[in-house]
Amino acid sequence: MAVPPPADRADRLAALLAEERLDALVVTDLHDVRWLTGFTGSNGAAVVGADGTRRFLTDFRYLEQVRTQVPDPWERIDGGRDLGGAGVAANLPREAVRVGFDDADVTVAAHRRLRDAVRDGVELVPAPGLVRRLRQVKEPAERDAIRAACELASTAFVTVILEGPVVGRTERQVALDLVHEMQRLGASDASFPPIIAAGAHGALPHAEPRDVEIPVGALLTVDWGCVLDGYCSDCTRTVATGPLDADARRVYDVVLDAQLQALAAVRSGADVRAVDAVARDVIGDAGHREHFGHGLGHGVGLEVHEGPTLSPRGSGALRAGEIVTVEPGIYVPGRHGVRIEDLAAVTDDGPDVFTGTVTKELVEL
Repeated sequence: MAVPPPADRADRLAALLAEERLDALVVTDLHDVRWLTGFTGSNGAAVVGADGTRRFLTDFRYLEQVRTQVPDPWERIDGGRDLGGAGVAANLPREAVRVGFDDADVTVAAHRRLRDAVRDGVELVPAPGLVRRLRQVKEPAERDAIRAACELASTAFVTVILEGPVVGRTERQVALDLVHEMQRLGASDASFPPIIAAGAHGALPHAEPRDVEIPVGALLTVDWGCVLDGYCSDCTRTVATGPLDADARRVYDVVLDAQLQALAAVRSGADVRAVDAVARDVIGDAGHREHFGHGLGHGVGLEVHEGPTLSPRGSGALRAGEIVTVEPGIYVPGRHGVRIEDLAAVTDDGPDVFTGTVTKELVEL
């Protein structure tokens, strides 16, 4: 793991356990496990106790790997293949009574195995999202990793999209080339399947690339990102594949205005619903409120969708160190779609934009 986990992450989690009146927490989500311990394999679990217990469990396949990935003070334990049941139960703190688990990650079957394996007197308490809550505010090394992922993805965009060629090739071919270029530059993978959507297909916010050639004179939405050293990037640009009609240009200008105004509103202390409303009002005033049906943005980190959520259904205020997308769009059924998205770190002074090297002015390919 290129971003080594500081030892105080588990200590911060233990302090959170005390607030939640928990004696221990069983961590099974692999992104949470990686953030806490540094482990990058496919089978691992962590037990964090308010009493100082720090136990990492995996199976035989990863015992050698964890010697270098999982640092002290974690106890590295062979817990067998059933880490969610007997393996975890045998490694809970001796005096633990209230043991938390993330019920958003633990299946009913896994909960049953754990319940049947723990000693009498242990209460299993749903405790969703405790590690995710800590993950939301990124440390400097994490911000550097995400910035590097954005820079790599931006370089691939210039090569595949701006330098092309794009017109006459299928959406699917372009999507495959974009993923390949990011991998060639050093990414482990795309952070999500790229969206390459031309013309009326761009009116689908989550359009899947088709075996259909990209035409001349259309809006082309490109939503892409990569994973580098475990951390994700996410960006969207909409370009023109030739001269556009007046309505398409007008829609683009409205989305760009909404994006710039909402991005400027990103700062610590800003209410997430208020930031969303900035873009929504610009788009609504232009007569397209019904054509912007998704939230303005979301957090990005080890996962491409994390907290916080910038939307009418969000809650709370932005905090310095969070990294969020700002991605308003207009989707006109049967005609075209435009989305413009940046990834930015929240600071006290406004947004620190990670994806600013790729222009947002309308580019005609």
